[in-house]
Amino acid sequence: MMSVTRESSGVVVWGATGQAKVLKPIIEGCGLVIKRLYDRNADIVPPFGNVPLDSDLDVFEDWLEENCESLAGFAVAIGGDRGCDRLSVAGKLASFGLDALTLVHDRAWVADSAILGDGCQVLAMSAISEEARLGRQCIVNTSASIDHECVLGAGVHIMPGATLAGCVTVGECATIGSGATVLPRITIGANAMVGAGAVVTRDIGEGEVVAGVPARLLCAKPRLVSGGQR
Repeated sequence: MMSVTRESSGVVVWGATGQAKVLKPIIEGCGLVIKRLYDRNADIVPPFGNVPLDSDLDVFEDWLEENCESLAGFAVAIGGDRGCDRLSVAGKLASFGLDALTLVHDRAWVADSAILGDGCQVLAMSAISEEARLGRQCIVNTSASIDHECVLGAGVHIMPGATLAGCVTVGECATIGSGATVLPRITIGANAMVGAGAVVTRDIGEGEVVAGVPARLLCAKPRLVSGGQR
């Protein structure tokens, strides 16, 4: 499953570390080719030998200005708990007239009745069940499971092996840690963080950080992760 409106096969990827590496085979499996990478860390070794990597944003944007009409779209390779950054970068790239690619690994399962927002990334062995609705730029990582009628806001990251039971609501830019379980009909607030392996048995407020079995509050101060774009 992929959203592409241009005839070209070229793609730009923002981010050149682990998330870019897991997206590359998905992009290529869709018949597309990564043409350019950007990462602000000038010390990163280019991960794909034949793909130019820019660390100078001005150089990258100049290249985009010259080539955007020939590109199929873009992918934002920023993982972790940086959903706000992912959304900000997606907005910047969209301002060049590029389309956000919705990428689904061929070994993932997405129900026909599920809805994926622009730029979602669904990785290997993950599952998205009936009538689930995901906002733009969500990541459903390796072997994660999203059950029926879950609703995810923009910029959410469901980390590897995490499980959302039915009818869970997750607010924008929240992160569900690896191996965590969220019980049915729970609401997770925007910018919240659920620690790895936690079992969530009650609603979690906006910006709260929880961990443990059952999950307990670690930090109640509003939490907003943004501004550190890769």
